[in-house]
Amino acid sequence: AAKKKTPCIVFIDEIDAVGTSRKAFETQSRKTLNQLLTEMDGFEQNEGIIVIAATNIPEQLDPALTRPGRFDRLIHVPNPDIGGRREILIHYLADKPVEGDVDVESLARGTSGFSGAELFNLVNMACVQAAVTGETTITSELLDWAKDRIVMGVERKSAVLTEESKRLTAYHEAGHAIVALRTPGAMPVHKATIVPRGSALGMVTQLPDKDETSITRKQLLARLDVCMGGRVAEELIFGKDEVTTGALSDLQQATRLATYMVGEVGLSSLVGPVHVDSMSKGGRRATEALVDKEVVQLLRDSHARVTKLLTKHTADLHTLSAEMLRQETLTGDEIRAVLGMEPAVKPAPPPPKHKPAAGAGGDEATLKEAEAEKEGETEKDGEEAIDILIPEVVEPVEAIGDKSEAKESEVPA
Repeated sequence: AAKKKTPCIVFIDEIDAVGTSRKAFETQSRKTLNQLLTEMDGFEQNEGIIVIAATNIPEQLDPALTRPGRFDRLIHVPNPDIGGRREILIHYLADKPVEGDVDVESLARGTSGFSGAELFNLVNMACVQAAVTGETTITSELLDWAKDRIVMGVERKSAVLTEESKRLTAYHEAGHAIVALRTPGAMPVHKATIVPRGSALGMVTQLPDKDETSITRKQLLARLDVCMGGRVAEELIFGKDEVTTGALSDLQQATRLATYMVGEVGLSSLVGPVHVDSMSKGGRRATEALVDKEVVQLLRDSHARVTKLLTKHTADLHTLSAEMLRQETLTGDEIRAVLGMEPAVKPAPPPPKHKPAAGAGGDEATLKEAEAEKEGETEKDGEEAIDILIPEVVEPVEAIGDKSEAKESEVPA
């Protein structure tokens, strides 16, 4: 069919559904793959047909698909950066009744790591909620609600907590939040809540204020300390004999992070700049004990730092936990105000590719006008970080991309 439509582009989405290794294939799937290979081999370079495929697991594709002459070029498509997110949000909000207080720039900055599909889902959820609540426009509050639902999970309104459990959760989350605010290198606090979401009784979420391509040792240590904040707060307020199992996921996250620092990225003076899994079997066995020892030491050092910090700011623990019990959910700026801290400094936005829209960070153009301006340009979007496979039709080129970081750091109770 493609030959009858030349020149044309053939795009195959989720090619791994038929193109994974034939070792574990069913007979019908194997026939499909064999026929695809036969059809691709029938294309001539000058026929005007370009075949592109997308997958999230290129390493599982059958070698016959990725040999030279077929899908021999791998192009990594990461999640959009802040500029891309801004353009995608403008696109999806263009035909929506948007309230004048909506700041697209701020929303793009607060959705680091979101894919194009997640941004679409965010806008769609806000629209559905507007219909449910009888709103006639999409407001900042609705978009913020939708973002929290994606980042933090769905509220468990049916959960019934005792006053003592709420009090303990409030101190636990206050510990996380205070450590995040008082530790250099920690990501900004987005929100803290003692409303149960998912499997957590409470949660402090942090969102980066800019896109990150690499992380420093200082930032990783700060993440360790934030993980320890909840357990240490419980110890200081209720005593070591009254600490709870609420820090289970915190300790899991901290241990994985410390192991990553020591065994994968070489950030340990004891073990050295070594990637342990790349060593010989004998070398790994000899190093494992050192890795375990250093991981435990990193965690103990973090616990000691956080104990010192929260002991110094015990008054803040009482103040913030009381406010959380009163309001249940606080934004990062509200937490800073409660603790008497200056508001967070917002980073300067990158120059927009299009004029800002009225009600979306400016007053020179409407969202629809901003969308019209970008007509004919390449739109940045994607369901998630995917890999595009392109068979060779001209001189080979090489495209290399780094996978994006996790979009946020969650510290559940």
